[in-house]
Amino acid sequence: MLTVGQIVRPHGIRGEVIVEVRTDEPELRFREGSVVVAGPSRLTVTSARPHLGRLIVTFAEIPDRDAAEAARGLELEVDSEAIEPPSDPDEFHDHQLVGLTVITVGGELVGRVARVEHAPASDLLLVRNEAGKIHYVPFVRSIVPTVDLPAQKVVIDPPGGLLEL
Repeated sequence: MLTVGQIVRPHGIRGEVIVEVRTDEPELRFREGSVVVAGPSRLTVTSARPHLGRLIVTFAEIPDRDAAEAARGLELEVDSEAIEPPSDPDEFHDHQLVGLTVITVGGELVGRVARVEHAPASDLLLVRNEAGKIHYVPFVRSIVPTVDLPAQKVVIDPPGGLLEL
């Protein structure tokens, strides 16, 4: 499953919710009739509109403010099988990166990608080393020059001190 958003809070009294978007294609994932998975439930989008960098979404299964309040914090997911791979070879879905081995350009093992965080400035690869420590690696070409999906590895060229933070 791929996370495409999270319900932040209710909006108004008619069951609308504010959704923090976590997809590059919100117009596709939150179009009328789309279905997302939220925990054990399936939610059907009846409307969505932009609002201050987020979306205001109405789901058929959330009829009022009480139901919207109960949905607060739910992660919204779609089945990764239903999503086409990116057409740009330099684009990746989070699930393609999680679990990949991370090494430096010099061949030193850093760890494995544990998660991808979508920060305002750039995406971050959260890389867990063998001791369990997390390294935050900005997912930009100058630091991550190579992602080799067939070889299941990511090559990084970290600036001095990045792995010591």
